[in-house]
Amino acid sequence: MDKNRQSIRRKRGHAVTIDEVARQANVSPMTVSRVVNGHGKVRESTRERVMRAVQELGYAPNLAARALAAASGTRIALIYTNPSTAFLSELLVGALRGAARTAAQLVVDAWDDHDVTADREAARTLARSVAGVILPPPLCESEVVISELIDAGVVVVALASGGPGDAGGFGEKMSHVRIDDFRASKDITTHLIEQGHTRIGYIKGHPSHAGSALRLQGFHAALAKAAIPSDESLIEQGYFTYRSGLEAAEKLLSHANPPTAIFASNDDMAAAVISVAHRRGLDVPRDLSVVGFDDTSAATTVWPELTTIRQPVASMADSAIDILLRGIRERDRDTRLVVDHVIGHELVRRDSVARPAKTDAQG
Repeated sequence: MDKNRQSIRRKRGHAVTIDEVARQANVSPMTVSRVVNGHGKVRESTRERVMRAVQELGYAPNLAARALAAASGTRIALIYTNPSTAFLSELLVGALRGAARTAAQLVVDAWDDHDVTADREAARTLARSVAGVILPPPLCESEVVISELIDAGVVVVALASGGPGDAGGFGEKMSHVRIDDFRASKDITTHLIEQGHTRIGYIKGHPSHAGSALRLQGFHAALAKAAIPSDESLIEQGYFTYRSGLEAAEKLLSHANPPTAIFASNDDMAAAVISVAHRRGLDVPRDLSVVGFDDTSAATTVWPELTTIRQPVASMADSAIDILLRGIRERDRDTRLVVDHVIGHELVRRDSVARPAKTDAQG
């Protein structure tokens, strides 16, 4: 068996097939398919054997090819109402790329300034014309929208959501493509603490986004682990917009004992913090360290460029297209296909973080 695996790996550019995985695991190709796609009942020992073979051989199911076969003529929608222009730009790039790659017909629409009644009616109308919908925040947490779509048999994928626990009980009835917001926020806060910062300001995201709550929890968790008391006077409300970042930064930097670092829970607001700091004559990062979240274009169009968490929004949207089309293809089965696809995040270190000046002077 080992010789077989080695011969496979020796072949340059060789794409491992499902038959090769089946031989490696000593099961049928159908069993491999069931394990990989999460269909049917398979013994746990068999599932583990198959997944071990998948990892050892580097098998990657060709989701794009399968999606392409199912997508021709399939009409899907991306509906958004998101205040961050940088996030929206990444989202649209990924969705359009995925639609072009799979030949799906993509409808893009903005549902701004809707109330509950308007959302419900819009969802009902949409359900009559599409087979699947991608919902970024905050719509991916709207019980009204999700319930209308799912009740109508529309396949839904939530993008950058807080996870299956969102939207009441409806979060478990749709697929998710996301990062671990809690862990990511904890990681970047820990980075600031490791640089010597103990007085860290925080700008919260929109209160209607589940991800905002998880990022705040991650921030508090990092402080607690380092035995740094949380100071509520250093936490300000933001709404993921540049303007809200300006207002929050003004409050934090007007504090009698201002923070030496500020963590804004998206790049738009972090960019606004840098602008306020410059206007006040502060040097970033010598006088104030600033970090953001998302790694959108906003992170590299400011000076200094932002240390941030990379949430690969475009790639996530592209993956959501594949998952959506797969769900559409298999929606006639007895059980609805539900995937919780958690993508790894990355701490991107740039020039907006340094040790606090007081620490350097003492050291």
